[in-house]
Amino acid sequence: MSDKDIILKVDHLTKTFKIKSSRLFGQPSFLNAVNDVSFEVRCGETVGIIGESGCGKSTLGKSLLRLIEPTSGDVIYNGQSLMGKSRKEMNELRQEINMIFQDPYSSLDPRMTTGAIIEEPMKIHNIGTPQERKKKVDSLLKMVGLDYYHAIRYPHEFSGGQRQRINIARALAMNVKLLVCDEPVSALDVSVQAQVLNLLKKLKDELGLTYIFISHDLSVVKYISDRIIIMYLGRIVEMGESEEIYQNPAHPYTKALFSAIPPVSPFEQKDITELKGEIPSPLNMPKGCPFYNRCVHATPKCQEAVPALHDIGPDHKVACVMYDQNNK
Repeated sequence: MSDKDIILKVDHLTKTFKIKSSRLFGQPSFLNAVNDVSFEVRCGETVGIIGESGCGKSTLGKSLLRLIEPTSGDVIYNGQSLMGKSRKEMNELRQEINMIFQDPYSSLDPRMTTGAIIEEPMKIHNIGTPQERKKKVDSLLKMVGLDYYHAIRYPHEFSGGQRQRINIARALAMNVKLLVCDEPVSALDVSVQAQVLNLLKKLKDELGLTYIFISHDLSVVKYISDRIIIMYLGRIVEMGESEEIYQNPAHPYTKALFSAIPPVSPFEQKDITELKGEIPSPLNMPKGCPFYNRCVHATPKCQEAVPALHDIGPDHKVACVMYDQNNK
């Protein structure tokens, strides 16, 4: 992969939250929601991020756009670091990098019409005349499968799927190149999920977009993603090409996740990997591998240090001592 192909590079990104003690003079605790995360995103691809609730994937997505300020590390977009940017510079860059949020209703202002919601980013950045902006709004509504007369309606007059289409239209109002999609279909019915996913794939091909797609739904991520990142308690435990990850999962956590996917056919035989033990508290993480107490392959070496990501194939990395050549 050449540097010209990379639109986003995440370098050792960490986000730590300070938790106040419940006691009057007690010492605060620190929660590492995102812990030393590094990966790259190529132009025109969809990178899916999977993990259980609380693994830090949504915090990661918001940290990439500095909607949540990272504690350390770097995010490099098209060769320029976002960490040193001022608020004004970040607002300018958000014409190219934007986000679609999970709840399609709470992310829309109920006091504004659909047309005003979609037009707002163009007004903020002083783009076009009122007539040009209205024409662009009508074009965006058509692009996402709505009609021009929907521009005068309010969010409460739409279904969940239609609201998410409005969110997508608003995100595309600027010259967007990279979209971070934070669980964009999790609040929708299954049939509507398919429609929105197909719309996202269609827009990606037509507009040459790049997606970071965050979800806990394994089948959804498999359908839309070119590459996949598996997160556990704030860390990446496995990453690689979508087909390779699904065909040959390497990390014990990844295998357990994929074994929980219902079979396509009732005659299909699947080996179910049952996870036992409690998830460690993010406020009191173990010294070694955070998956140690739930892993069926755990050894004493797992408690010595947090395993680093190791290459086990072309564009396939896993963080597990079983694949560490130094431990063999």
